[in-house]
Amino acid sequence: MTDPRLAEFRAEIDRVKQVVTDLHAELPANDLVTWTAGNVSERVPGVDLFVIKASGARYHTLTSDDMVVCDLDGNRVEGERKPSSDTAAHAYVYRAMPQVQGVVHTHSTYATAWSARREPIPCVLTMMADEFGGDIPVGPFALIGDDSIGRGIVETLRDSRSRAVLMANHGPFTIGSSGLDAVKAAVMLEEVARTVHTARLLGEPQRIDQADIDRLWDRYQNVYGQ
Repeated sequence: MTDPRLAEFRAEIDRVKQVVTDLHAELPANDLVTWTAGNVSERVPGVDLFVIKASGARYHTLTSDDMVVCDLDGNRVEGERKPSSDTAAHAYVYRAMPQVQGVVHTHSTYATAWSARREPIPCVLTMMADEFGGDIPVGPFALIGDDSIGRGIVETLRDSRSRAVLMANHGPFTIGSSGLDAVKAAVMLEEVARTVHTARLLGEPQRIDQADIDRLWDRYQNVYGQ
C-alpha cells in the first residue's frame, strides 16, 4: 500500500529529492569521497521522512531517481533501489535530534585519518572556533548494519557545539540546519583536519584559549554575515 504521506507532501518530497541530488555533487567536487562512498540526506519539512541516495549509486550519474525516501525508522517508503547502508545511522540522528535537518557522511582523507587515530582534532584555528565551537570530537567504534553508528553520533554531539564527529576507524559525519549546512560542515572539517595535520608536521600547534574560542563562536554564529 502506498504511504499516504507521499501524496500529501509530494511537492516537498520532490523538491528535497532534487536538492539532495544536487548536494551530492559537492562531495566529489571537494575531494571528500571516492567511488560510491559517502552520502547526503535531508529531512522533508513537515513530515517524518528524509531523502538519501541509493546504496552504491555513482556520483557522476546521480539523478533524483537515485534518491530514496525513508521514514525515521530507516524504512524505505519510496524508491526503486535500496537506500544507503548508512540509512539507519541517519534515521537515528533525525529521531534523536529533531533540530537536525541534514546529515552528511564522507571518507575524506584527512578527517578519516584522524578518526583512524581515534584522536580529536584540537581547536588551534580560529576557523575551528567559528565553525565548530571547539575541538572536533571522536565518536565510538561501531559497525555498519544497524543504528549503532547513529547512537554514537548522537551520544557524541548531543551536548557538543561541534557539528562534526569523527567516528572511530570509520570517518566523519556532520549535521546541519539543512543538507547544505551539513555539506558545508563536511567541507570545513576536511580543511581543518588537513591544516592541523600540516601544522603538526612543523611542531606542536598552540591551542586557542577557551575564552577566545567562546568569543569567536559567538561572533560567527550571531554577528558574521547577513
